[in-house]
Amino acid sequence: MNLKNALLLGIPSVVFWVAAIFVLGIFLIKWFWMWTIPELFPGAVSAGYVAARISWWTALKLAGLVALLAAITSVSRN
Repeated sequence: MNLKNALLLGIPSVVFWVAAIFVLGIFLIKWFWMWTIPELFPGAVSAGYVAARISWWTALKLAGLVALLAAITSVSRN
């Protein structure tokens, strides 16, 4: 297998796995929110101060925030 064939096979699989991990991260954020927040803050949820469930868009924004914070903390260690 030459380099061109290796790149043609390797790049789509890397893109697929990056996208799959990203979608899995968004799903996990959404699921953990629904699982923990109403139990940790029942009064705030019932009063409407905190959402019991979040949208996919909000989970995407939280994933971006978590990624940004992880990047900042890993950069500051080096």
